[in-house]
Amino acid sequence: MADTCNSNETPNVIKLHKCPICSKMTDNTKYRPFCSKRCADIDLGNWFTQSYVIEGKAPIDEENQD
Repeated sequence: MADTCNSNETPNVIKLHKCPICSKMTDNTKYRPFCSKRCADIDLGNWFTQSYVIEGKAPIDEENQD
């Protein structure tokens, strides 16, 4: 039985997803998961300005612990 699928070929699958910044539908771009360089730069700026925060307990100050 001959296999008709060539394992060296990759299927051209286009997956659409929403950009996390502007919610525009986009495909697999070089700025993935963002739709454009602009949205990627906005996200990077959010990291630099500490707009993203992970909730957690305050660190323990070891010097004032008596």
